Amino acid sequence: MKARRWIVGALTGLLLGGALGGCASNTPAPERYTLPAAPVQDPAGAEARHQLLLAAPRLAHYLDVDGIVMQVDDITLVEARQHQWAEALGRQLQRALRDRLASRLPDTRVMLDEPASRETQAQHLVLEVDRFQGRHDGQAVIGGHFRLYAPDGNLLAMHSLDMETVLAADGYPALVRALGRGWDDVADRLATAIEQARPQE
Repeated sequence: MKARRWIVGALTGLLLGGALGGCASNTPAPERYTLPAAPVQDPAGAEARHQLLLAAPRLAHYLDVDGIVMQVDDITLVEARQHQWAEALGRQLQRALRDRLASRLPDTRVMLDEPASRETQAQHLVLEVDRFQGRHDGQAVIGGHFRLYAPDGNLLAMHSLDMETVLAADGYPALVRALGRGWDDVADRLATAIEQARPQE
């Protein structure tokens, strides 16, 4: 209930701030947030048994914005003006997932899918993120789909992703941390799917 009251209050302030913005000449600078960092370990070297290319997640258009998105009811979404991502969300998600998968798959070299790495014979992970937002009932929600391809392009696995994480406290920092915990859960599910798709040795 406490988190729900905070979300209602935050949304009221957000909407009023937008209405009064034209009258204010000294609007404070927005607060900016990054996803919580995962423990970073040395990447698997040349002796790694597996290689994985991680494409930049494809975001729903309404998520590809500066402001953190809040869902105020079952159909209404609002972008915060004073609480923004410090860097493009898609780029943050890609790097955060690389670090999380590297820690969960120590025998795998996890690389960002960039021109310098595309010739590598590796599995290829593609994600679509449809939801990455706070919700009016005090939950951080993540939703989307992923596809895992073999080096030859054959589809190995395809599943949906749906995560809900309760906010531990009020405020946007708690929301960002809850989204980070949800991204941890996404990494757990993806690591399991990647391992299950590998041929039995």
